[in-house]
Amino acid sequence: MTSYRDPLPGTPPYPNSEDAPFWQAAAEDRLMLPRCLACGAFIWYPRVFCPDCHKSGVEWVPASGRGTIYSFTVNQRAAGAWAEFSPYVIAYVELDEGPRVLTNIVGVDPEEVRIGDAVTAIFEPAGTTKVLRFTVPPAVP
Repeated sequence: MTSYRDPLPGTPPYPNSEDAPFWQAAAEDRLMLPRCLACGAFIWYPRVFCPDCHKSGVEWVPASGRGTIYSFTVNQRAAGAWAEFSPYVIAYVELDEGPRVLTNIVGVDPEEVRIGDAVTAIFEPAGTTKVLRFTVPPAVP
C-alpha cells in the first residue's frame, strides 16, 4: 500500500443558517440531510428550497452514512500546503438516500479505489468542527 496522509482543509467551514444542522451533527459524528417537506426528496447541498419540486421548506433527518463511489479522481500532485498530501482521492459519493456528495475517500490506498465501491461516512477533525469523508469498509470474510 502506498504511504500517504489524508488531506484536511486549511481553514474550518463557517456554518450559515442553511447548513448549520449539518455541521452540528457532523461535530457529533452523525450525518444529517435536508429532506423536502413537499416531495420527500433528499437534498444536497443544504438549502431552504427543493431543487426537484422548487418548493420551500425542508426538515433535517438522520442519514445512513452509506453510499457508493459514483466517480473519482486521484490527485497526484497539488500546490501549496496540499502538496504534502498527494496522492489523495477526490470523489462523488452517491448516498443511499440519493444525493451525490463531493468528498474524499480516505484510509485506503488511492490505487485500490473503484467506481461502485461501497463506502461509509466518517468525520475527521478540522479546526473547531469535523468534515465529512468516506472510507471503504473492511471486507467481511
